Amino acid sequence: MALRDYLVGEVAEDFVDGLLTRREALRRLGLLGLGASSAGLLLAACAGTAPSGTAPSAAPPTPNAAAPSAALPGGEPPGRGPGVSRGSEIRFAGPAGELRGAWAAPAAGQAKGALLVVHENRGLTAHFYDLVGRFAGAGYGALCVDLLSAQGGTAALTDPAQVPTALANAPATDLLADLRAGMDELGKRVPGTKLGGVGFCFGGGMIWQLLNAGDTRLAAAVPFYGPAPENPNFTRAKAAVLAVYGALDARVDATIPRAEAALRAAGLPYQVRVFDGADHAFFNDTGQRYQPDAARTAWSETLDWFGKYLAAG
Repeated sequence: MALRDYLVGEVAEDFVDGLLTRREALRRLGLLGLGASSAGLLLAACAGTAPSGTAPSAAPPTPNAAAPSAALPGGEPPGRGPGVSRGSEIRFAGPAGELRGAWAAPAAGQAKGALLVVHENRGLTAHFYDLVGRFAGAGYGALCVDLLSAQGGTAALTDPAQVPTALANAPATDLLADLRAGMDELGKRVPGTKLGGVGFCFGGGMIWQLLNAGDTRLAAAVPFYGPAPENPNFTRAKAAVLAVYGALDARVDATIPRAEAALRAAGLPYQVRVFDGADHAFFNDTGQRYQPDAARTAWSETLDWFGKYLAAG
């Protein structure tokens, strides 16, 4: 699935689920390069596939990003608790200039491994500062590279619709180069440990792209509901892969067969995990599709995976 096509599909899906008004969806599709006629036809076709009773709402619901965790369904998100701190911003050298990122270090002398965390198509949001801290609390040095560093960082783009557009306009080779620079930085900050990668939505797709590019430094990878590339070839990769999906995420789930076939052909250790009743982005506790039970189980299984392939041996 081409990156721009995936991001276009994200807008259409958010419209169908009532997270965007028609006007806002049309605006975002225009920023992604669709003409007014094509965008209108796409939304009409997608709205026609919505199940009865799930027609797009007149206005997007209020996000729960600012809500206290106690107000979230299921209480605290997995991995958050006493003594777990958010990540902090760091800056480091990249292939074409300075890169920004959210970094969190494990307790001194307790590093189980290093983790490259790849953000969603909304960029390096507060959720990912929180998430690297949660991984650090579990014993991993974690870094989430801001893939919008060339634009001054995610926070510099005041219009949220600009973020996926900027990502779509960036050559995939540039995005991969920035992620590799993040891996270099992790090697300096958590030396002598194995390296893993975990990504979400767009970031899950970038994890697949790293495997497709044959980066052998990844010993373990966990792409969450990330679209697999067209005709993937993972034969140069060395990672053990846990691929996580939501059963309601039909658009991304359609890429499972080709991802699994490529993993099998490459002879990599892998597991495909599909969570019943969970949709795209079910792990993000700041989003409308958050599913706490699935998120809690996915967190536990992700740590078990990294414990087996990063921390052990």
